Amino acid sequence: MQRLTKRISGISPSLTLAISAKAKAMKAAGEDVVNFGVGEPDFATPAHIVAAAKKAIDEGHTKYTASSGIPELKKAICDKLLRDNGLTYEPSQIIVSNGAKHSLFNACSALVEEGDEVIIPSPYWLSYPELVKLCGGTPVFVKAERGNGFKITPEQLKAAITPKTKMFIFNSPSNPTGAVYTESEVRAIGKVCEEAGIFVLADEIYEKLVYTGVKPFSIANCSEKLKENTIVVNGVSKTYAMTGWRIGYLAAPKDIAKAIDSFQSHATSNANTIAQYAALKAIESSEEEIIKMRNVFAERREKMLERIKTMHEVFCVVPDGAFYVMIVVEGLYGRTYRGKKIENSVDFATSLLETEKVATVPGKAFGADDCVRLSYSLSMEDMLKGLDRIEKFIEELE
Repeated sequence: MQRLTKRISGISPSLTLAISAKAKAMKAAGEDVVNFGVGEPDFATPAHIVAAAKKAIDEGHTKYTASSGIPELKKAICDKLLRDNGLTYEPSQIIVSNGAKHSLFNACSALVEEGDEVIIPSPYWLSYPELVKLCGGTPVFVKAERGNGFKITPEQLKAAITPKTKMFIFNSPSNPTGAVYTESEVRAIGKVCEEAGIFVLADEIYEKLVYTGVKPFSIANCSEKLKENTIVVNGVSKTYAMTGWRIGYLAAPKDIAKAIDSFQSHATSNANTIAQYAALKAIESSEEEIIKMRNVFAERREKMLERIKTMHEVFCVVPDGAFYVMIVVEGLYGRTYRGKKIENSVDFATSLLETEKVATVPGKAFGADDCVRLSYSLSMEDMLKGLDRIEKFIEELE
């Protein structure tokens, strides 16, 4: 008898978590590690949000809620979607979950059958293909070329669609590349999806973190017809520095939302009640704290890009959003560092961590083995120190 199911056995372990765990272990042992691998803001959750959580506890909001979330939060999410994205939803179409990743899994569970194909632009966030595989689907990757700013074209998407295509996963601003599609680009992509009659799973978790004037545009806003085939996913983790609070949400057509609510009621019940009240406060607040955080990220981004330009034999595609930079390091492959040959992004990241104590994420995790990903969600001091170490590592390659 096989001990583990095929769907679990076929899941790849997270390279991001593996590198992060090793970096944390080294740091705990007293080593001076600079960690570019983290995918979360290094800011504390704003005080007024923390206070709302404490108030919720004091007022006794510590019991179960409806599986889809408290009514006040669902209403606030509807208001946010209308205000920020021009999208009209009813509270019954909102499902609050344990983070955006949970919302993505819920959507895949509701829509993806055995044998269905799901198109995913590459480089991709590493969990997308694993979520698809968990639901019995087949990930189909479309390469977003560096020359096009790590964005796919409508022609590429159209060419990838087959009779088996069920869904397209769209992430803008993107993790890991920071790419942000313009409104015209989103509309062109949306038109292909609408004509093909496929579902769109739109991950918009980084929508507030943009730096170059490109305004994120929700693909659900392309047309009412496409909106009826689109599930919009967002959350409070990145925008409000609330990664550990685990609150995400999705907005979906009524039949899909109802099915997801039923599924979640059996899988996890409601998201953390206290965190829901904290998220309510966050979403209803002004964007003052968001702007402050974004301004700090923007400054770090500029410094990182300037520093990368001075390095030899590596370069990056300038990102418009999120808080990541993909450095192209394939020009260094075939060389050695202290006797160890660098053949791919895993070798690069492993040697860099072991010798210079700098943690990055191998691009292989994102379907881009020619790159490593750096996050600028760490202090300016640590960031510049880490970049100096990366340059030293590169210069000592033989």
